[in-house]
Amino acid sequence: MLRRDVMKAAAGAALATGAAGSAQAQAPTRWDISIPWGPAEFHTVNAQRFATEVRNATNGAVQTTVHAGGSLGVRANETVRAVGDGVVPMAEFAAFQNVGDLPILGIESIPFLISNYDELQIMHSLVRPIWERELERRNQTVLYMCPWPTQLFYFKRPIATAADLRGIRMRTYDRVTAEMCTRLGMVPQQLTNPDVVPALASGRIDAVMTSGTTAVAQRYWEFLKHAYVTNHLWATNLMVVNNDVWRRLPAATRTTIADLGKRLEPEFWNVSKGEHTVRMGELQQHGMTVEEPSPALLQALRQATTTMGDDFARANPVAAPILQQFRSRVGRA
Repeated sequence: MLRRDVMKAAAGAALATGAAGSAQAQAPTRWDISIPWGPAEFHTVNAQRFATEVRNATNGAVQTTVHAGGSLGVRANETVRAVGDGVVPMAEFAAFQNVGDLPILGIESIPFLISNYDELQIMHSLVRPIWERELERRNQTVLYMCPWPTQLFYFKRPIATAADLRGIRMRTYDRVTAEMCTRLGMVPQQLTNPDVVPALASGRIDAVMTSGTTAVAQRYWEFLKHAYVTNHLWATNLMVVNNDVWRRLPAATRTTIADLGKRLEPEFWNVSKGEHTVRMGELQQHGMTVEEPSPALLQALRQATTTMGDDFARANPVAAPILQQFRSRVGRA
């Protein structure tokens, strides 16, 4: 507990006040929200909307402040630990970036497992209870979840076949995407979002995998010219709150905020669904070529990664029944 208290003080996190007395008689509960994405990215905009709605729904009793761009000093791949330890009371994180603490968060990264938003919802219906249970064990509660849009590969030069990938230093998310790149002859470089542009500028990497949202936010056209809509994985962000501060709120207030997250989550998904087309247009306006991968390249991507789902299940036994149920429900058993 001493270490946790010291970390809280160092981060300047404002913890919830006691629940005794009416909300009007107390000073507002103030929480900082750590966000690794830039202020203009839609996940950050969603978080700002949530913060506003929380303040309104609680009549100002709970006030949250979004800190974008990792400005609170919490690295994206350390968020699960930071929230659990109370370094920050709230944060949003990408599931795939925190597999070091909770490997089952990487199930969406299995290449070509999930084809579209409808299938992603099926996967979430199966895996979300496990994610929530495991995060509860790590002292945090999920308030809402929202996926990134379709994923792409971005390169400096055209890529027609798997042979063109050999030796390319590709930015990856986690162990699963690193394995994917290795199988394709690329050299994986695992980086969080803030580290990508410096790595491109220094020549540490030659290519990037991410959504159009991040590509536009980070102006990839200044370094990369060709984008391929591979849709090779899905990625979801989770907004979480530290349970120590969460449980200090009155039960009715917790219910209000939890219900708000449930109500807004479908709206946030709709924002995500609209992102891809808009961002592809922006990339093209800035001179980037955006296209589907060639049939030969797509076949090579699928063939090279066909066993990775089974590999993931062997490394994470809890995933085996989830994958079996998912494949059955989407007709790929």
